[in-house]
Amino acid sequence: MAQFFSIHLENPQHRLIRQAAAIVQEGGVIVYPTDSCYALGCHIGDKSAMERIQRIRAVDAKHHFTLICRDLSQISTYAKLDNRHFRVLKATTPGSYTFILRATSQVPKRLLYPKRNTIGLRIPAHRVVQALLDELHEPIVSSTLLLPGDDLPLNSADEIRDRLEHQVDLVLDGGSCGVEMTTVVDLTNDDVRITRLGKGDTRAFV
Repeated sequence: MAQFFSIHLENPQHRLIRQAAAIVQEGGVIVYPTDSCYALGCHIGDKSAMERIQRIRAVDAKHHFTLICRDLSQISTYAKLDNRHFRVLKATTPGSYTFILRATSQVPKRLLYPKRNTIGLRIPAHRVVQALLDELHEPIVSSTLLLPGDDLPLNSADEIRDRLEHQVDLVLDGGSCGVEMTTVVDLTNDDVRITRLGKGDTRAFV
């Protein structure tokens, strides 16, 4: 049965953040709030935890996971950045954007987008996520909390607990996050391409 932590949005309780990080490091699957909507997350090195998320979402091995990163320095460990990429990321992060970039060898092959050697990465503007990333010192493998048959991501921590209490290890209750997913920005070519319109303001790329 999942644990349930109510997290203070402005000053996340370090004791609870530390426990949440330990659950991730020990192979758990968590639900956590972001600046767009709730997400499922696990340790970057844990294949079985990633496969649990795939089963929860009812998606196959081609599903695109995202690496949730603390800062640009962490992104540069997992993605190949040139000066153009750096300028775009610096101007728009943290924020509700997912960036598609060429992956470095630090990204596990099972997380790469098929045939492209790319990966989605983001830096959320959310204090709970930032506190968790500070504690972990590594990215979170993540997928939007959109369950089979639902049209929108779950937005109520109580409903999340009711529906997933036997499938995840922890629910971090951060209140309402909304249901609008991130804007997806492909930076793998010479031009900037918006491949999904979402919460992030596209005027930043004009």
